[in-house]
Amino acid sequence: MTPQELCSMVDHTQLKQGATWQDIRTLCDEAMAFKTASVCIPPCYVKQAHDYVQGKMVVCTVVGFPNGNSTTASKAFETREALDNGAGEIDMVINIGMLKAGDLQYVTNEIKALKEVVGDKILKVIIETCLLTDEEKIAMCKAVTDAGADFIKTSTGFSTAGATFEDVALFAKHVSPKVRIKAAGGISSLEDAEKFVSLGATRLGTSRIVKLLQAQGTPANDTGY
Repeated sequence: MTPQELCSMVDHTQLKQGATWQDIRTLCDEAMAFKTASVCIPPCYVKQAHDYVQGKMVVCTVVGFPNGNSTTASKAFETREALDNGAGEIDMVINIGMLKAGDLQYVTNEIKALKEVVGDKILKVIIETCLLTDEEKIAMCKAVTDAGADFIKTSTGFSTAGATFEDVALFAKHVSPKVRIKAAGGISSLEDAEKFVSLGATRLGTSRIVKLLQAQGTPANDTGY
């Protein structure tokens, strides 16, 4: 896989609690140079980032992050505000407690409600795989499909573990062909990134891919752009 192809699948991400506008601006500069799929940033910086990139990069942000246990109304408000501020993609966290309690309908309805707010923009659904059983992961493949979301996403990167090859393979087996797969959390090498893609992921949530390409001396203009 060429650097160009790999970068086109990356949501270049900075969601750390201490991230400053300078950090986000650097992230945007890197993303525009390497032509990543988006920048994924905290909600408080969406308006600034949208104005800064001036249409040269998609701005993605998170909703209900990282725990997922805010109300559906709160998540809907966050989503509307993010869209109003210029976000083009939304990564929402499911209510994991409701799923654990067996209320899959609540979780499905919440995803559906946020997709109605998002409309024709992209909604990715973070299910936090490290906290779920395989049965719950399979149930979420159906819920995400039934709710009409665009992506199922492995992880926030803020829990006990991130994406695994096994989970992406499980998604690929059980999710509808209409739902794409995003692997996120702990992607630490170009080889791992390529393996996630080979297993079915079409998005990668990471800050490391661009840094790895920079470290190996791959200038942005050598990615094919």
